[in-house]
Amino acid sequence: MRTLRFHEYGAPLSVLRLEDAEPPSPGRSQIRVRVQACGLTPADWALCGGLFAGDLPRGIGLEVSGTVDAVGDEVTGVEIGDPVFGPAPYTGPTAGASEQALLDTWFPRPPGLAPAAVAALPMAVETAYRGLDEIGVRDGTTVLVHGAGSTVGYAAVQIALQRGARVIATAGETYANALRAVGADVTGYGDGMAERVMAIAGGPVDLALDAAPVSNALPGLVRTVKAPEDVLTLSDFAAAEELGVRVSFGTRTTQRNDVLGGYANLAAEGRFSVPVARTFPLEDWRTAAELSQSGQARGKLVLEIG
Repeated sequence: MRTLRFHEYGAPLSVLRLEDAEPPSPGRSQIRVRVQACGLTPADWALCGGLFAGDLPRGIGLEVSGTVDAVGDEVTGVEIGDPVFGPAPYTGPTAGASEQALLDTWFPRPPGLAPAAVAALPMAVETAYRGLDEIGVRDGTTVLVHGAGSTVGYAAVQIALQRGARVIATAGETYANALRAVGADVTGYGDGMAERVMAIAGGPVDLALDAAPVSNALPGLVRTVKAPEDVLTLSDFAAAEELGVRVSFGTRTTQRNDVLGGYANLAAEGRFSVPVARTFPLEDWRTAAELSQSGQARGKLVLEIG
């Protein structure tokens, strides 16, 4: 099978190779899928750089949609040919950016939801849901979602609104109108952001979730709340330690992959989405990687494989 993987750590564009490998065999509690679509995330590039280092070679691609083509001995409730999606394990010699991939956790792909659309969900939904849980967003709170134009931020806005929170979002023009349409108050980035947020809120917000790429935004976010611990960042860990801001860094014991099936159903009903900016065939992975790392993707990038 064709697979995208690396044999040494380094810059993704330098170490990744599209090559042939033996298809993985499912363990007792795993399934194998013939991959139709694979979402790309910043975590893929971090793996290339040595995050969660282990035996090499290693694959990339942590979000998979496909059809079941093999099942482990202890697997029940799924049949060969079933359309499924889920987060792909990232510790093996291949992962989701492959013609075939293993899944430890999976959910049915709802009818009417395209493979690329469902492959966009796992990382954004899990990260956003967990972050909102950790910071305590619930009915009646006012929460600032910074970086709402990112896939995680876009998901967080919708999840927080569904919980009954009032949401103020910072975003660029690409998704500002779409965020307003789902019920958020939206303002731009840059100078005066904290003052604009507090003017919209009528004072400090209750909580703030930083879903943007690492920038110099945390000092401004701290000014929008009553105390630094009312802010949680998903990315800027170095500045968080200095400012007293909380951080979220998911581990296997804290991840909320259990909610993915429900959000896929909402997406199929038109009540939830993670915007897909572009799709690429597997052989054009380099173009996709360059766009992802440029910070100008403006939505999810997906490799279409099957």
